[in-house]
Amino acid sequence: MINRECGIFKTTYQADMALYTVPLARITVAGFLAFFALILPFILDVKHLVWANLVGINLVAALGLNLLVGFAGQISVGHAAFMAVGGYTAAIMTSRADMPFWVGLVGGGVFAAFYGLLVGLPSVRVKGFYLAIATLAAQFITEWTVNHVRWIGGKGFQASIIVPPAKLGGLVLDTEREKYFLILAIAIVATVALLNIARTRLGRAFVAIRDRDIAAEIMGVDIVRYKLLAFMISSFYAGVAGALWVYYLGNANIESFRIVESINFLAMVIIGGLGSVLGTIFGAAFVTILPLALEDILQNFKGVIPVSDIHSFVAHLRFAVFGGLIMLFLMVEPEGLNRLWRNIKDYFRVWPFPY
Repeated sequence: MINRECGIFKTTYQADMALYTVPLARITVAGFLAFFALILPFILDVKHLVWANLVGINLVAALGLNLLVGFAGQISVGHAAFMAVGGYTAAIMTSRADMPFWVGLVGGGVFAAFYGLLVGLPSVRVKGFYLAIATLAAQFITEWTVNHVRWIGGKGFQASIIVPPAKLGGLVLDTEREKYFLILAIAIVATVALLNIARTRLGRAFVAIRDRDIAAEIMGVDIVRYKLLAFMISSFYAGVAGALWVYYLGNANIESFRIVESINFLAMVIIGGLGSVLGTIFGAAFVTILPLALEDILQNFKGVIPVSDIHSFVAHLRFAVFGGLIMLFLMVEPEGLNRLWRNIKDYFRVWPFPY
């Protein structure tokens, strides 16, 4: 059957190393790609295209954080700081140096990777709670620097840098649908890259450090090198996401990269499932869409709920919801939404037999 491994024989190394060995998995992935690329952008209105674009940008950032926290086992609560470095780098390169969009995009990722290398240096000596405090310090340092160094943040406290729209050749990407295709392409590349990293020697070294760093070092894994690589790759993802964000909004402002956003990304990887690429997709979509859908629902009860500003109410309510969900998943299903999906797959894999 196309949904089971039984009867599928691999006769080449390419077949054995394929990302998806079961026929149903390949058909499903191809179907979803066709749906997201050829159908979804043409059936959604502008508001829901905005939702889809936000999910794509957050997915790129969450993938980087899951590589660091889920695969390498290093705690970070300052992921938004790396996004800020990438976003402001892209904004400066594009608006002040008149560089092309793709140069700013890659440049934002590279500069964020170097910043991640500096922030990751404490991981060589500390871990756990102490490493979390070190990354939290990086978050506050980044916010202060952007606000007080005028060459970076612009003139005035919390000033913005106006960023021209992204251009690919002569095509200006200034509509939601055009931005959707750009974000979708980058999200696919980021996802496939992380899937392949997880299967390489690099990914196996990350998992070994996460499970038991002393044992990994005894077996010959250079934990200093691989910890710093984890921070660099994770920060590169965040930098690219930050660059995408400023190109999407058309301006760079530090309010988009506060500590609250770092907590949101942690919620994405915990709710979706640590160490899971598919779980990251679930978590990014869930955490991004939930407050937007909740606000839409509460707008219908505007006259019933004794709240004057629904938007502000939802902005504060989402923290309580996310906090409760994180506690629920940590207690009931620590592996997140990805584990729930695996349970569903396992059921149909052996159906109609019970086991």
